[in-house]
Amino acid sequence: MKNDYYKKQRGLLKYVAAIGVFFLILFNFLETRNMIEPRAIQKQFTHEMHGDNREDTYYWLKERQNPEVISYLESENNYRQNGMQVVKKLEDELYSEMTERLNPDESSVPVQVDDYWYQTRFESGNDYPIYCRRKGSINSPENIVLDVNILAADRSYCQVSGLSMTRDHECMAYGVDFIGRRLYTLHFMDLKDNNVWDFQVEGTSGAFAWADDGETFFYGTKDPITLRSDKIWRQKIGSDTPPVLVYHEKDDTFSCSVYRSKSKKYIHIATGATNVDELHYLPSDNPMGEFTILREREMGVEYSASHFNGHWYILSNIEERPNFALFRAKELLPKKWVPFIEHRDDVLLEGMDLFKDFLVSEERSNGLLNLIIRPWEGDSHSVSLPEETYTLYTGSNPTEDTENLRFVYTSLITPATTYDYNMRTREKKILKQTKIIGGYDSSKYISYRFWATASDGTKIPISWVGPKESEGKSIPTLLYGYGSYGITIDPGFSISRLSLLERGMAFAIAHVRGGQYMGREWYLNGRMENKTNSFNDFILCGEFLKESGYSSELYAMGGSAGGLLMGAIVNMRPKLWSGVIAAVPFVDVVTTMLDESIPLTTGEYSEWGNPNDSDVYFRLKSYSPYDNVTHQDYPPLLITTGLHDSQVQYWEPAKWIARLREMRNNKEPLFMHCNMETGHSGASGRYQAYRETAMEYSFLLGLKEGLFN
Repeated sequence: MKNDYYKKQRGLLKYVAAIGVFFLILFNFLETRNMIEPRAIQKQFTHEMHGDNREDTYYWLKERQNPEVISYLESENNYRQNGMQVVKKLEDELYSEMTERLNPDESSVPVQVDDYWYQTRFESGNDYPIYCRRKGSINSPENIVLDVNILAADRSYCQVSGLSMTRDHECMAYGVDFIGRRLYTLHFMDLKDNNVWDFQVEGTSGAFAWADDGETFFYGTKDPITLRSDKIWRQKIGSDTPPVLVYHEKDDTFSCSVYRSKSKKYIHIATGATNVDELHYLPSDNPMGEFTILREREMGVEYSASHFNGHWYILSNIEERPNFALFRAKELLPKKWVPFIEHRDDVLLEGMDLFKDFLVSEERSNGLLNLIIRPWEGDSHSVSLPEETYTLYTGSNPTEDTENLRFVYTSLITPATTYDYNMRTREKKILKQTKIIGGYDSSKYISYRFWATASDGTKIPISWVGPKESEGKSIPTLLYGYGSYGITIDPGFSISRLSLLERGMAFAIAHVRGGQYMGREWYLNGRMENKTNSFNDFILCGEFLKESGYSSELYAMGGSAGGLLMGAIVNMRPKLWSGVIAAVPFVDVVTTMLDESIPLTTGEYSEWGNPNDSDVYFRLKSYSPYDNVTHQDYPPLLITTGLHDSQVQYWEPAKWIARLREMRNNKEPLFMHCNMETGHSGASGRYQAYRETAMEYSFLLGLKEGLFN
């Protein structure tokens, strides 16, 4: 009996051990497959400011070189990849759809600059553009000046900052960034024999300008820590003389740039912050001279200037003109500004283009941009446009001596169309419309502009597009928003978006305050102490689409400062959204705005405020998404970031998702994709850029079809 007892005990122990081994194997299997949510280690850290303590147990994630950080980011990537395996086939399908719609031999409309015609084109299968030109005639033999595919060979990222030609078009400079931090190495070419010089300038901002002599050039650099563009240098090709610092912007809230005027007569240094500008100028035929200030900086005064025919034409909000006015000043009397187009309360003057016989102004009224053709002598007229909501902008117009205006028109249902418009005869000629391979029928879609009304009577515009067959029905809708810096998100055509529309979804843009869709006051009422208007407007637009019967399931998307918008609205109204995509989101507002070593922080004070001031600190804390995560149910979330992002550091979304995992009450899909090889703008290649879009859309469609349940 005793032996039977021990046999039973040994058998039980073996059984228990076997179960233990089974669960250990299962745990290791699940961990290997990353089916267990990643959990970032919490390390005690407290921010102390203005008598307030903020616990930040994920602060350590900013240690970019720490192997623990890299391991955590990789675990999040693996978890997303495995968690979204259920839609991987759909993602591949979407990617194929999107890229197969692209014209493999896409090319830009040639632009004439002096005696040359410049063009950008792609070749089938290549990710990067080829820059080429023809001399004398658009039909002359092509000469390739730069093939970016050669530069990008064996590189995971490649971005060219721009091509700058000398006055005689015989030499060229361009910048290249291979990481995504927006730091460019300048290269130089002799175009007479297409030889690249054995001469480079590293660590530039990408800003560049040639002097008339074709040897002297000016370029910008960034502070090595903050990446603020703070210095302008002068240098000479082939000279052993070290570069000369010609301008140093010492105000850490300002950033500076350098460029050559359209008239080519001047080199400009432009410096400024969110709501203040200062312009310096130097004759391009006297590069060793001293720069002159057009108008010294004054807080709240913004201006830009163009030189033409012995005058300065200056766009400014000076003297309480929030929607801007256009002034003219004689070249020799630049400080005496005379109104040329006066300020109007209902029209935002956004830009201008100058020609020998015409001035063209870009004017936004009731949210829509109009091009006004203004002869130097005679009556003005506007360019007529057909749709209810659209995007319109002047294209490349580098030549002053022409009657033709190049402009681009697009809408949510009209592919980008480039026109030449004869300003004298008013005849429009289509030069090119984006070609969609496989065909595109705009009659299958319908677009509207709606207006949601806030409790105070403010009407918030919404641009909407959906399948025509779903007209009058409630359908799943993706609502997009941004709402910062006065940047207007105008409605334009998207090849990738067709994949959503074809699957029965609608797409809408909420033109919230913080942009300038409805004029300058629209921006001012969505920044600083008015920032929460952006969030409330977006929620209002979502409620309008649902309550008016246009939307069934409602999804939201925004990136960068629009990612802040996403972070705020999921804290404020989590149950309104069936899913949210937050791309490179600015979500750790207080911590970032207190860290002056981070790129862009000091230059952002005039947009968000400086939290070293206690009132600002508590205002920012009241809506900072990371600081306001609570124990509640959150909607499904896909968050994207880039390890080398210089605009919104990767650790903001990494900390945010870690806190969401810690505090949320539910278990909806919560994924983060960290691109370990790129920065703020994502992939650089033409085709690879669609890979991330396909991933995002597969997330939305997977939610729509219930594939994550």
